[in-house]
Amino acid sequence: MSLSTLALIFLSLCVGTGVWLFFLWAVRRGEFDDPEGPKYRMLEDDDDDHTSQKG
Repeated sequence: MSLSTLALIFLSLCVGTGVWLFFLWAVRRGEFDDPEGPKYRMLEDDDDDHTSQKG
């Protein structure tokens, strides 16, 4: 392999590792938590589950 190919492979591994570390940092900070979900979850219609249990 040529030197430029090895350099590009190394560079892509470094970039991939950086993106993975940034993702882990964002998950630990709570960036992907859903603060809007609970208030809409109470509006969902759950009548189908209750009618099947009555019979």
